[in-house]
Amino acid sequence: MKSITIQQPEKLVIEERPVPQPLPGEVRIRVSSAGICGSDIHIYRGHNPFAKYPRVIGHEFFGHIDAVGEGVEPSRIGERVVGDPVVSCGQCYPCLVGRPNVCTELQVIGVHRDGGFSEFITLPARNAHVVPHNISDNEATMVEPFTIAANICSQMNPGPLDIAMIYGAGPMGLTSIQALRGVYHVKEIIVVDRIDERLAMAKANGADRVINNTRLDLRAELERLGIRPTLIIDAACHPAILPEAIALASPAARIGIMGFSSDPCVLNQQAITSKELAIYSSRLNSNRFPMVIDWMTQKKINPEKLITHQFNYMQVVDAMEIFEKDQKQCCKVLLTF
Repeated sequence: MKSITIQQPEKLVIEERPVPQPLPGEVRIRVSSAGICGSDIHIYRGHNPFAKYPRVIGHEFFGHIDAVGEGVEPSRIGERVVGDPVVSCGQCYPCLVGRPNVCTELQVIGVHRDGGFSEFITLPARNAHVVPHNISDNEATMVEPFTIAANICSQMNPGPLDIAMIYGAGPMGLTSIQALRGVYHVKEIIVVDRIDERLAMAKANGADRVINNTRLDLRAELERLGIRPTLIIDAACHPAILPEAIALASPAARIGIMGFSSDPCVLNQQAITSKELAIYSSRLNSNRFPMVIDWMTQKKINPEKLITHQFNYMQVVDAMEIFEKDQKQCCKVLLTF
């Protein structure tokens, strides 16, 4: 089989590998399509501290089960499935309280173990989620990105009284917009970014108001508009954002952080406590695949709006370059196998 492998930082190859055999409790998926994520680029560039090389990347993938290991029902062969990249032990404290995404023995497919940028992949059977036939192949490939939004929203509990503000109109921000609009029905969604074309994508995905904060003071602009956000999502993850979000938030607001920066930031404890703010962090997803598949089945979200490019997997270098460099026109890029 052909696999896209990062042999070491900045060295990507498409190489021939043996077709893997599923172990007991596993299934094998014949991959049909896979999505490129920013974390794939980080591994390629050597900026992911968790990755071990060589590594087959890719954690957003869809295909069909074509083989099963011992203990898995043979009737699963042929199922249309998406793969949850979170592989957990099931025994540690985080797993026992329903947070396998921060398992003490966590393995992430495409980071700690080989991923879905390959013609075949094996993974635990419980990680392969059936996709109904009313969800297209392209939409199915987008399930994993929407689980990131589902995870943070499930923690923050948005509702119709909320005025939501999202920093960043990249894929994480756009999936969050769709979830807040189509699932949680918040009162208003404001999106802040520095690229006008990305802000146009935000409007197309359901934002009510967009703000380019390249040259304006965001606090002064929100005061002018009479807006005090009750729910803020940081989907850009620059260290300057969290202190600003704390200052801008309404009393009793919730702030969610969707990623991480290793750079420090200085927080004002009084600003947090005086308004009794709640701050949530979110990593990957904690069993959110069934939730997102249900959203798609009910047409509460529209994943196709985020897909801007598709390439054959043999063109992966071109695909990754467009994803990395064309922030004005590119959102989600899918590879077909």
